[in-house]
Amino acid sequence: MRIAFTICKTTLLGLLLLLAACSSPDQQQDQPAQSEREEYTRRRVVVSDSLFRGRVLDRNDSVLVATRAQYLLKLPRRVLDTLALGQLLGWDSTTVRQRIADALPYGKGQFGYPVQLRLTAAEVKRVQRDSSATVPNLTLITRRQRTYTTDAGAPVLGYLSSEAQIFYRQAKRYRRGRFYRLRSGGVESYYNGLLNGHHGYLHPLVDKQGKEHGTWAKDTAFLQGQDLHLTLDVKLQAYAEKLMGGRRGYLVALDPRTGEILCSVSAPVYKASTITAPDQARIRTELLQSEDMPLLNRPAMLANPPGSVFKLVNAAVALQLGAISPTTGFRCDQSLVSCVHHHPSAKSLTMGLKYSCNPYFYQVMQNLIDRMSDSLAVDTVAERHTNLAIWCRYVRSFGLDSVLGVDVPREAPGFLPTPAYYDKARRTTNWTYRSIYSLSIGQGEINLTGLQMANMAAIIANRGWYYTPHLVRSVGKSGPLPRFTEKHRTLIDSANFAALVPGMVAVMQRGGTADASSLADVGITVAGKTGTVQNDEGDDHAAFVGFAPADNPKIAVAVYLENGGFGATAAAPCAVMVMEKYLRGSIAPKRKRWEKRIQNRARNGY
Repeated sequence: MRIAFTICKTTLLGLLLLLAACSSPDQQQDQPAQSEREEYTRRRVVVSDSLFRGRVLDRNDSVLVATRAQYLLKLPRRVLDTLALGQLLGWDSTTVRQRIADALPYGKGQFGYPVQLRLTAAEVKRVQRDSSATVPNLTLITRRQRTYTTDAGAPVLGYLSSEAQIFYRQAKRYRRGRFYRLRSGGVESYYNGLLNGHHGYLHPLVDKQGKEHGTWAKDTAFLQGQDLHLTLDVKLQAYAEKLMGGRRGYLVALDPRTGEILCSVSAPVYKASTITAPDQARIRTELLQSEDMPLLNRPAMLANPPGSVFKLVNAAVALQLGAISPTTGFRCDQSLVSCVHHHPSAKSLTMGLKYSCNPYFYQVMQNLIDRMSDSLAVDTVAERHTNLAIWCRYVRSFGLDSVLGVDVPREAPGFLPTPAYYDKARRTTNWTYRSIYSLSIGQGEINLTGLQMANMAAIIANRGWYYTPHLVRSVGKSGPLPRFTEKHRTLIDSANFAALVPGMVAVMQRGGTADASSLADVGITVAGKTGTVQNDEGDDHAAFVGFAPADNPKIAVAVYLENGGFGATAAAPCAVMVMEKYLRGSIAPKRKRWEKRIQNRARNGY
């Protein structure tokens, strides 16, 4: 053993000497010391491609927003000869005064306030040719800015934050709490990074002679700003805005087959360019001061009690859980809850929907909440809590009580009350169905957004599934964001949704709550549901949801008019005319007088 160890030790020593001999002194001197090594410089090189912000186009490829040259006429800060200015620009004196008043925050003759008026290319040529002789001291400014080719879709199109700084400063002076909710720049804000694109950067390590020696960071590729192709039909959007006008509320229409939003109206409406236009200061002031809160994107950011349209959801859940069947009938017992419709007894679910019978759906929900097991020692309080929790679980599968994930900033989640909520609100666990029955008619604590209401109609149209509603169908040459191609399914069987449709069709037929809004004369079968939301602070709110054609749905619509009165007379007509306009391209002569009357009311804001 000792001899073997000596041999191994001798062999190892020999190997070390051999390695030392192979390493010459000259080779060791060729490796500079750490202090003598050359230091490389880190550089960041921008790829030289020009970067342009993408355009925004509608579903038919009409350009809605693009970066273009904007011509501004800066007026002198002194008393101005408006007559001469009008002659120079080809405007009448009324137009001149109005344009200047719109550019001033308070619409008065503040001659010390800088005024810039937007001009067309033809008006610019007239100023360049004749201004020095007629109106001196005028200044022409040319700059590139986001330009709107349409007045419609202001909350959807939004604005570029860097161009809205004047608006932000104005907004800070009015109701600070509201200011933060105004930072909702539509698709311009939501897709800002994709619209902008980004420069490509190289990161070489360079020696003193300019030679590259690898990289110090990962290079990034150049990406040009992408165009956004919206799901919006700008003609349908403009038409729907004429129906809503100065009234408070919303109208949302989407394609239930894809989740594409065809139009989204938040009323009162205003022009899309108002927020960033330099000569719209007075209009912005009026919008900020208005009690109607027109700058609030109602379909996405405001949740309201849905009213009787929510009876559709309660009926679907009741069918799924076996609390009722399509042939279940209930007496119109107004000792339970009042019913404003005078109608025959609802002997089936179809008739209950057709007449929108409140006592009928009171008893539907009661069957859900007060169901008890067969045990003799049943805990009624615990059972009631369990039943409400099950109801919440099924209703949430519709995308309610959560953010749908629509591509708009600051989307609100809506609200569904839970057992824990009622325990806290009632300060007892012994609450009964009688204290929460308002859920049966879509009132009380429940709140839904306009996007959720439209999506609810789409789910019924699809018999139980939906794609998340979205505003962009294509980014550049690719499709929408991946999450908008994922199909979502509710916990309700398709057969139970199919059981709702005959009642919704009956709503639009003779004797139904919205029979006056039928489109049967043009061969379109509409499935709908009206709602009238009780309001203790003024007139009731009007609601409607529906889809058409009933057997092959291509459009689903939700309408909500604050203080509008009855859903049948206020909301339903707006919805069916949007359906007809989309499906046929025009309104039948039979409804032309009706259309004119609604548009006139919209202009006057009532």
